[in-house]
Amino acid sequence: MLTVDFTNLDLAPGSYVLDAGCGAGRHLSQAFRYTGVNVVGVDLNRKDADVANRTLNAMRHEKEDGSGAKIVCTSDITRLPFADETFDVVICSEVLEHIPDLHRAIAEIIRVLKPGKSLVVSVPRYFPERICWALSEDYHTEKGGHIRIFKKRQLIELLENAGTRCVRTGWAHALHSPYWWLKCLVGHKNDEALPVKLYHKFLVWDIIRKPFLTRTLDKILNPFISKSIVLYLKKGDPYGA
Repeated sequence: MLTVDFTNLDLAPGSYVLDAGCGAGRHLSQAFRYTGVNVVGVDLNRKDADVANRTLNAMRHEKEDGSGAKIVCTSDITRLPFADETFDVVICSEVLEHIPDLHRAIAEIIRVLKPGKSLVVSVPRYFPERICWALSEDYHTEKGGHIRIFKKRQLIELLENAGTRCVRTGWAHALHSPYWWLKCLVGHKNDEALPVKLYHKFLVWDIIRKPFLTRTLDKILNPFISKSIVLYLKKGDPYGA
């Protein structure tokens, strides 16, 4: 399940992509499919990083990759172990809502990006996320949970003030918002509740089959109840190119 629309990115052979907070590697593995694209994934959670690495290894074994280089490691997004202006694309999807030192995290993902190149940031959208917070206190107070809710304009200003320019916005996963509302209503870690199990089964079916009806419904609902908002930005070029 991809939140980022890769058709908005220039993934030319030889380019380097960083997935900052890669989790189990959903976006990392998609970038790895592009011919000659080199991917780097970092995540603070070692188990997630290991899953991402195994996924990339399996892709290579099955010849589903684009023959680029790969690295997956554990790292704190506020202290990335890379030189300035290393990457051609930086993806930071569903991460910033977890980070206490927000400004440091933003500074880091922009620092390692080359001037004029693409940064993609996605976070939970304000209205659906606010409903989750209202339904469940544990959802946003547990360790590692969502500690803030972003408004679109607020996040754009934060990223632009740090040296980028927003060139496009998008939405994703409208059909997933009711799932999280259900989870928060019955207990956000109660996966055995019947409504949650049934809705999860529906989502898995939708992701695998991609039927026209649900894909159309998702597009219709995205402007209203999308789970995530996605920002596509360019880092400022100091030479004005």
